[in-house]
Amino acid sequence: MKTRHPFWLFAFILFNLNISVHASKNQNIGIGEQFATLFFLSEDEKQSRIEHISANWEASFTPMAIEVMSLARADLAQRLIALLQQKTGQSIGYDTNDWFVWWWKQVPVQSVEYADFKASLYRQIDPKFDAYFSKDRESRVRMDEIRWGGVRQDGIPPLRQPKMINASEASYLDDDNVVFGIEINGDARAYPKRILAWHEMFVDTIGGTDFVGVYCTLCGAVILYKTNHNGVQHHLGTSGFLYRSNKVMYDKNTQSLWNTTWGEPVVGPLVGKNIRLKRSYLVTTTWEEWKRRHPNTTVLSIDTKHQRDYSEGVAYKQYFATDELMFSTSTPDHRLKNKDEILALTFPNISQQSMAISAEFLAKKPVYKNSFDNFKFVIFTDASGANRVYESKNIEFISYDQDITATDSSGKEWTLAEDKLVITDVRIGNELARLPAHRAFWFGWFSAFPETILIK
Repeated sequence: MKTRHPFWLFAFILFNLNISVHASKNQNIGIGEQFATLFFLSEDEKQSRIEHISANWEASFTPMAIEVMSLARADLAQRLIALLQQKTGQSIGYDTNDWFVWWWKQVPVQSVEYADFKASLYRQIDPKFDAYFSKDRESRVRMDEIRWGGVRQDGIPPLRQPKMINASEASYLDDDNVVFGIEINGDARAYPKRILAWHEMFVDTIGGTDFVGVYCTLCGAVILYKTNHNGVQHHLGTSGFLYRSNKVMYDKNTQSLWNTTWGEPVVGPLVGKNIRLKRSYLVTTTWEEWKRRHPNTTVLSIDTKHQRDYSEGVAYKQYFATDELMFSTSTPDHRLKNKDEILALTFPNISQQSMAISAEFLAKKPVYKNSFDNFKFVIFTDASGANRVYESKNIEFISYDQDITATDSSGKEWTLAEDKLVITDVRIGNELARLPAHRAFWFGWFSAFPETILIK
């Protein structure tokens, strides 16, 4: 079931929650304000406003018209579609996604008022949105690729320091349920997909370290970040917006917007401050496999203090059932289907390269070796299909029992732990570091890293 419905939700918020907005009828106000306040005019005033916009039309007005059209009721939407068709020569109709795809293919042109338009438009939905957008806020991404996802700030509520229970208490989970497994400093925890899909973020302390786990359900990706960067603790939440169909975070101190896949601020005062959150490792696996490996694990309690149907496969059921996207992107690539799963790799402190490896490909190769520049790594895929990535240096691994033991070319056996790969013979004492990696849908990873290497 889709949880984001911008069209009806916008109308619901504006007309049923008694939000007081005073729309200026003066056509001498800025063009962004003229677009953003169209909703509150009488029919005659709307027509007069649109005629005024038409008479002064510039190509840079296009994304503003598309964005307002996407939120408008039928009568206003029809007028804006007619305006767009007249000015662009395109006959696209009501499909906002198709309008944006067409627009993103054009030579970029943006009104100096576009950021203020965005602030004026979306503050009507949530006053907190006003802080995200303004022309004095630096942006490192195209602002018209940041789209409202249909909820207010933290409208999809993150789980902050959620209640954890012992594995034996988790009677709500079945063995084949998908979990995201994490072990830090001996603290093993499982975060079930069926719960995270409703919350899309958890903020937790694991093994004495503060983390945020961000789940972009639309992109099929859970990424684990340390929230402390150079001594500064970043308090992150769900912005309510998307960039290329990927969840956008915000931080409470500055209201800067953060790209989830990059782990970096992209709009606001933190842009250009050389901030990049450090990734950590996790594994996508089954509850049966995770608790077998970690019998002392804890797991999210179903008692989240929120009323949701946490049954397996309920959240986003229709979205996951097809290859269609809810929000279009400017970077389609058809070498894989949109929602084909890949293992996503990027090690920004080592190489500027990134890599996507088909999960189907890895399922047929329990041991897979590759490198970024001179940095070598190995991926082990267990019997459940879960992937773990380790630095390999100059060691050549030739086999893996798909449980906990890998063998190198000299015949030495290594034991897979969540944080490292350790040579089984304790007298030798060699170990190799675990590396961050996560599963994702192909389209979402490619949208964030269009230059990525694809292995399939």
